[in-house]
Amino acid sequence: MNVTPSLGKRSANSLYHANEKGYYGEFGGAFIPEMLYPNTEELRQNYIRIMEEPSFKQEFDQLLKDYVGRPTPMYFADRLSKKYGAKIYLKREDLCHTGAHKVNNTIGQILMAKKLGKKRIIAETGAGQHGVATATVCALMGIECVIYMGEIDIARQAPNVARMKMLGAKVRPALSGSRTLKDATNEAIRDWINNPVDTHYIIGSVVGPHPYPDMVARFQSVISEEIKWQLKEKEGRENPDYVVACVGGGSNAAGAYYHYLDDGDVGIIAVEAAGKGIDSGESAATSALGEVGIIHGSKTLLMQTQDGQITEPYSISAGLDYPGVGPMHAHLFRSGRGEFISITDDEAMTAGLEVAQLEGIIPAIETSHAFAIFDYREFKQDDIVVINLSGRGDKDLQTYIDYFKL
Repeated sequence: MNVTPSLGKRSANSLYHANEKGYYGEFGGAFIPEMLYPNTEELRQNYIRIMEEPSFKQEFDQLLKDYVGRPTPMYFADRLSKKYGAKIYLKREDLCHTGAHKVNNTIGQILMAKKLGKKRIIAETGAGQHGVATATVCALMGIECVIYMGEIDIARQAPNVARMKMLGAKVRPALSGSRTLKDATNEAIRDWINNPVDTHYIIGSVVGPHPYPDMVARFQSVISEEIKWQLKEKEGRENPDYVVACVGGGSNAAGAYYHYLDDGDVGIIAVEAAGKGIDSGESAATSALGEVGIIHGSKTLLMQTQDGQITEPYSISAGLDYPGVGPMHAHLFRSGRGEFISITDDEAMTAGLEVAQLEGIIPAIETSHAFAIFDYREFKQDDIVVINLSGRGDKDLQTYIDYFKL
């Protein structure tokens, strides 16, 4: 079986992929200060050309295979399937090197940075998985690495902070605002403005100014590409009935949906963090609470006050507490192509424990939100439901311990 990724090739007239200006319907674009224009323009002019170079493809494919461990398995979850009355498959991104899907993107972007002659890498991280994945590829390539992380996230994701430091990265705390992912992103953008020539910013999700949402989605599209041929082997068909993924910024979801976006026979289900309840004031359910606005260089849906100030998001999961959502997902929601479900902290934690005890897999709390949909959404007995198991729960053990008093 050929497992070589196509790096997100698609038809030019797609309704749900980015157009050449970086828009998904009304969402996307590049709303950036003039000082950042050279940085993003260099990338915009070159990213597709570089991705299509045979030497780039060869190195990317080889590293995904030999270093990341792709293809990741697609596992039939027998006990979950029996309990919820559907054929439930888990795409095991938790088995990637570093423990999550994030490394698919960082491998691609470090190779992109090398092709552009960059000598220094910066990144932002919330749950720490993207920070670890960035520090990992910088160690692999011998490139200087600076990771920005909110002070609160540094405290609640201590094992990942230690991993980044072991890998040689400098971890710089964001001390402003909510001291979480949004603020870490602000700090990274300031750094990039101050170091435009030698520095590449590895954004960890399908957010930010064009070309980032499209570029990151293309690197992550290896997930849905593998789902297609793995499902063909297991079920004799490439298309599931539903693809389910948790969405914060939304890179794991973008990767899982990518090759199905224009196929209306495949249902797309996006699961967001409702925190302590959609109307509690402590939530990150952008689809329910968001209005059109601009955050980190992109026009999208984001949680904001009536006068346009960003509302602080909340989730027990350090990877889903982003006040906005990637423009691809904003378009999937507004167009009706995607079905969005909001899951509370308590529902997610209970679902994560259930998966551990039914299938012997401890999922990341982000991913646990996706497993909680079965209390909201009924499926038919012969429905094939693929859930993107985006990360493993090692990093969240302390939160699980505290929550369940283990």
